[in-house]
Amino acid sequence: MWRKLAVPSGTCRPGAGRAYDRPSSRRRPRHPALALLSLLALSLVSCAAVPDVEEHVAEAGDGEAPRFVAASGPLSEAESKAILERLAETPGDHGPLQRLTAIEQAVAETPLVADNRTRILRDGPETFRAIFEAIRAAKHHVNLEYYIIEDVESDGVRLGDLLTQKAREGVAVNVIYDSHGSQETPAEFFERLKGAGVAVVEYNPLDPLEATNGYDPNARTHRKIVVVDGALGITGGINLARTYESGSAGGSSGPSSGSASSGSGSSEDAAPTDAEGKPTVWRDTSILIEGPVVSQLQALFVAHWHQQEGPAIDESGFFPEVPPAGDEVVRIIGSTPDSAIPRYYVAVLSAIRNAEARVWLTASYFVPTEQELADLTAAAQRGVDVRLLLPGVSDVETTVDMARSNYTRLLEAGVRIWETQGVILHSKSMVVDGVWSVIGSSNFDHRSVIFNDEVDAVVLGTKTGEAFEWMFEEELPNAKAIELEAWLDRPLGQRLREHFSRLWQSWF
Repeated sequence: MWRKLAVPSGTCRPGAGRAYDRPSSRRRPRHPALALLSLLALSLVSCAAVPDVEEHVAEAGDGEAPRFVAASGPLSEAESKAILERLAETPGDHGPLQRLTAIEQAVAETPLVADNRTRILRDGPETFRAIFEAIRAAKHHVNLEYYIIEDVESDGVRLGDLLTQKAREGVAVNVIYDSHGSQETPAEFFERLKGAGVAVVEYNPLDPLEATNGYDPNARTHRKIVVVDGALGITGGINLARTYESGSAGGSSGPSSGSASSGSGSSEDAAPTDAEGKPTVWRDTSILIEGPVVSQLQALFVAHWHQQEGPAIDESGFFPEVPPAGDEVVRIIGSTPDSAIPRYYVAVLSAIRNAEARVWLTASYFVPTEQELADLTAAAQRGVDVRLLLPGVSDVETTVDMARSNYTRLLEAGVRIWETQGVILHSKSMVVDGVWSVIGSSNFDHRSVIFNDEVDAVVLGTKTGEAFEWMFEEELPNAKAIELEAWLDRPLGQRLREHFSRLWQSWF
């Protein structure tokens, strides 16, 4: 009673028009002519397809949801058994946990790793504080890879000052930034880092004359990675962008496990807006990981460094023996369009299709593929509690209309939807049955499947799952519930915007 995944060739899609994670709608490129050429190339040069996951369904027991696996995972039978036995030693009901663990082993190429400690970081100030603290404590190296890198501030200290200080102390500091995402960061910032001894790589330069590894303006690193001394890593949706210096719009104490922590600010405060009335507070999430699995984050960084022909760096201390730090089982998924099967995409579809109780998804840009949409509705129709927390306003307004164009189908299937109010929602996370959680840079859209290099952390365990569910529920009092009857009565103008937005969905 398993389904197997096949990824045949799909229909040709046009190139994606715009990358996400833009901290401001008024960002201006340093080279307007180059930016225009790049946008034209983004629209015209690429021809890619969303993978079509073809299901082969065998018999299932009465009342049992069909289950499936993809290509065989890298774990041996003995390794798989050892991880399941370790999970079984923890308190609680292990049915969903063991089942989703077995599925997770089968659908990704990197192994599950035990003995890690995780901590959810909510919004920019808390994430920046954790990043700066980790960098201050670095003894051997600091590796950063980000779509957007700016000279952000935390507790009165600038990132540039901290990185140059650590480099002068003898700590190796290595930075990869995306050429498109960081195009507005002054060149002087990176030149200053280089002058202090920081090794810097520009990922896939937009200028074709500067490209060292072929030229494809759609090939972007959308990843957010911090690795310190090979033992601590941070990833998620939060860029090193100054927009995130603003505090949270709300927040309270996290669950008793302490896995999620509070935001800065009060939900009773009026949500701040800019001159155009758009929220200036960004709601987002990252995760701090300590333990052996950090080597998987490190491997992604090193692979990109070599792919981009970065300067020679000393990697001798990049993969130390890391002692156990906790009891979380984690896998890092490094998605890339070079993979025949997009790892994150298949992992997410696998988890949704095998959910038995709950699928709670927080998505900043909800532009689902047909398979994602079909699997969410199918889960709701078989009685799974499917909840979506989506933005009511976005820095990419077109994606709000695109998301809403799918609401009727979702609501009629029993999916429950909320839209955030007073914040720009940028979080990208999902929790299934309270035991399978994923957080990272991947959006629930076409671009993250087709074009971008992404990074996501899958965490198996009740502690992290409960923390994500708590955080989801904590957002709901300040969000707007979308009810089917009222939705069907929405204005004609809104319906038209949604209709025409569908023409562009495969570009996003």
